[in-house]
Amino acid sequence: MADECFRHPRLAAVYDRLDPDRRDLAPYLRTTEETGARHVLDIGCGTGVFALLLAGRGIDVTGVDPARASLDVARGKPGGERVRWLHGDATTLPPLTADLATMTGNAAQEITGPEDWQRTLQGMWAALRPGGRLVFETRIPARRAWEEWNREATYGVTEIAGVGAVESWVDLLDVSGPLVTFRWTYVFAEDGQTLTSDSTLRFRERQEVEAALAAQGYVVEDVRDAPDRPGREFVFVARRPETAR
Repeated sequence: MADECFRHPRLAAVYDRLDPDRRDLAPYLRTTEETGARHVLDIGCGTGVFALLLAGRGIDVTGVDPARASLDVARGKPGGERVRWLHGDATTLPPLTADLATMTGNAAQEITGPEDWQRTLQGMWAALRPGGRLVFETRIPARRAWEEWNREATYGVTEIAGVGAVESWVDLLDVSGPLVTFRWTYVFAEDGQTLTSDSTLRFRERQEVEAALAAQGYVVEDVRDAPDRPGREFVFVARRPETAR
């Protein structure tokens, strides 16, 4: 199930304004250009920032997300009619032959259960054409990013046209092995409404990710650095081989 920040209509409507820095999309654009992909499957597309960026370049895009409120925001954006929006996840896809499948941001880490992760990789495998690529990112566990997830480090006030001021901050709730749970709090000055959104991410070691990909038949072509968080994330580029296992 999607987090409240994606499912709640009021939060989905302001999500882009609260997180406007999308330098994290650079590795995905790079892979799209390198592979010459003409059909991209964007898993966990959220409010459609990356999908619409690709569609604006003439690429055929299918955006998939389990949060209807986020999809509604994506559909309503300029150019939204250029993208095929699907409510669901990688396990509920129709037949596709994508050149590239992507999971940007926290999408891969939000799949916390081992079986769900396996089914996700299987679903994207089935949606890729032979020779198609998969690219996604995951934070490096040793960097312990969660140690910076506190109010002091994250508090901010964002002025949003037509909405007013929105306060937001994050609090760390729990660290249990590879699972890290945290809570975002949002306060709307207009009417004083306070909304919260809890999230759990799974921090996977590089070897764990590579083993899971290999088990599904992928070939890991590259493990790159994230330009917006150098030394903090792995960006995996894997390929579905031309021939079956």
